[in-house]
Amino acid sequence: MRARLRLICGAICAATASPTAGILNVAKCGCRLLAVAVLITIPGWPQDAPKDLSKMSIEDLMNIEVTSVSKKEQKLSRTAAAIFVIKQEDIRRSGATNVPDLLRMVPGLDVAQVNGSTWAISSRGFNDQTADKLLVLIDGRTVYSPLFSGVFWDVQQIPLEIIERIEVIRGPGAAIWGANAVNGVINITTKKAADTQGLLISGGGGTYEQGFGTAVFGGKLGGNTYYRAFANGFNRNHLIGLFTQDGRDTWDTYRTGFRADSKLGSNDSITFQGDAYKGSEGEVVAAVTSFQPPQPQILNLRQDVGGWNLLSRWDHTLSSTSQTTLQVYFDRTNRGDPTYEEGRNTFDIDFQHHIAWGSRQDFVWGLGYRSTSDAIRGSIRVSFNPSSDTDKLYSSFVQDEIALVPRILFFTVGARLEHNDNSGFGLQPSASLTWLVNDKNMLWGSISRALRTPARDTDVRFNEAVSPGPNGFPIVISAFGGGGRKDESVLTEEIGYRTQPWENLSIDLTAFYNCYTDVVSFDFGTPFLESNPAPAHLVVPIYDANQIHGETHGGEMALNWKPANRWTISPGYSYVQIHMHRDPTSTDSTDPVLIEGSSPRAQAQLRSHLELAPRWTWDASVYFVGRLPALNIPSYTRLDTGLAWKFGKELSLSVVGQNLLRDHHLESNGSDQIVISSIVKRSAYAKFTWQF
Repeated sequence: MRARLRLICGAICAATASPTAGILNVAKCGCRLLAVAVLITIPGWPQDAPKDLSKMSIEDLMNIEVTSVSKKEQKLSRTAAAIFVIKQEDIRRSGATNVPDLLRMVPGLDVAQVNGSTWAISSRGFNDQTADKLLVLIDGRTVYSPLFSGVFWDVQQIPLEIIERIEVIRGPGAAIWGANAVNGVINITTKKAADTQGLLISGGGGTYEQGFGTAVFGGKLGGNTYYRAFANGFNRNHLIGLFTQDGRDTWDTYRTGFRADSKLGSNDSITFQGDAYKGSEGEVVAAVTSFQPPQPQILNLRQDVGGWNLLSRWDHTLSSTSQTTLQVYFDRTNRGDPTYEEGRNTFDIDFQHHIAWGSRQDFVWGLGYRSTSDAIRGSIRVSFNPSSDTDKLYSSFVQDEIALVPRILFFTVGARLEHNDNSGFGLQPSASLTWLVNDKNMLWGSISRALRTPARDTDVRFNEAVSPGPNGFPIVISAFGGGGRKDESVLTEEIGYRTQPWENLSIDLTAFYNCYTDVVSFDFGTPFLESNPAPAHLVVPIYDANQIHGETHGGEMALNWKPANRWTISPGYSYVQIHMHRDPTSTDSTDPVLIEGSSPRAQAQLRSHLELAPRWTWDASVYFVGRLPALNIPSYTRLDTGLAWKFGKELSLSVVGQNLLRDHHLESNGSDQIVISSIVKRSAYAKFTWQF
């Protein structure tokens, strides 16, 4: 659902001579405290000691294997893409307690917290609460919502202790992963069951993170099957409201899950995993509750979320140069508040074949099918027609890596062909060139096309505001879907350079240019009278269209530097310039300006890890975010730091402070948001981790 809560004075004045009323200021009060569930411990085998990546050399870090660029294992130093890897050691050092805060360390990724349970996350611009150009996967399961082609980050709160790595691609990944991988791909990979043997318990609490806890237990069945089960939960305090001390956005969630990995002979392995979750989160919205002006009204709502998923993956080795993978998953989600409710079922099956052909060619090809169906209960605030729908997606892709000069020059070409029920067929090709100058220097360049397909919100009606017209006759501003049925398209050119000039320093540089066409606009239609529901009223419609175009360009930099054996520094910087324009026939003068000014031009990160003593470590992270002129948000700098103490191999304690430079700051605030923003505040927590 794409809600457009804009003040449209011009539209109403065009229909009548009476001025419109603005959206009301919000007053928030009250507080609700919840206790976090106590996790019951059970005895088990010792947990495997985590691999300490701080002991690795810079060269080792550059050669970490990644899979997100080509759906096959590649060394990071050879990938022709702007990719950043968050490793488990980075997660432990960060002090973050959720995936969105982890993503702040990625150059070129814009992460803004909207309220206690909502984030706006995008890559290279186009950021808002309903950002729709970033594809997110967890263990190969796509978690973007077809409701608006974006991600509900509140239900992606998997335990950080079981994450192996997070691979973030800035730039299109559509030739491999499909539509909606327009400006980036985030691929979250959890640990294998064999890597989480024994028992791990962690927990803690603080000022904002009032209580949290995780238990992970792993074991072995026979000689070839490993399993893992986990449970976790948390309770988070409210943030600060725009005009009060209570943002009415407390949040609690509980989750449990399992994974089993089994080796079936020498050529086959199978994975079976799943999890289930349930949560409740507060939110403040401006909603139309009747056609009696003035509207909208400020509502304090409580949203319930829940769901479960099951995934199975079969890996089969045909020969030393040929492997296949078959993956099937089912995903059930439920979410809603008193003004709307959505239930969604998704079934997905994906087949992939990787084959090396001779000494100079390496093929990956695959086929896929996805069916997603929903049932939505609407209200006067938002409604869908039809209220239930099913969308089917058919896909195929092929990629060929050709060694033009063995071990030196590689040319990769590929394409993905998809068909969906909304916009039909879409072709997304890509080509890249990789030059390994020597073992310390690498150049790459690429050109690719990606599509953002229409979402379910093309069937929506969202009543934004009601104002009195002449003689008190109500005038309703309503946003309608249905017009923007075309695919949004981007053509991207990228060039990158990776180098290791010294043993203790690596540098990763990327420059890009994006050309966008058919971006969704919101254009005024002809006003019409409506008598149902009562009272009779004049509707001023806004329709989806595809009448915005433009370009973005910029660059990103990431460094890893070890000035001493016990000290690692990781700076990052990104810059993006956005120029968007409406087509001559468009009446949308708001969105081009909003797109340009709702993402920061410049961002910078600086992370430091220092081993003070054999059992003491100190980590600090500084994040700078440039101003957002369209949202009237000034630039801000965030400082997170933590001190950790290890009691042998089994027990560790840490104390973490977040947002320490200022008492509070605003990160997101737009008139097109679904919820009203809260203000992020300074906080601190203590945490223990016990494994045996």
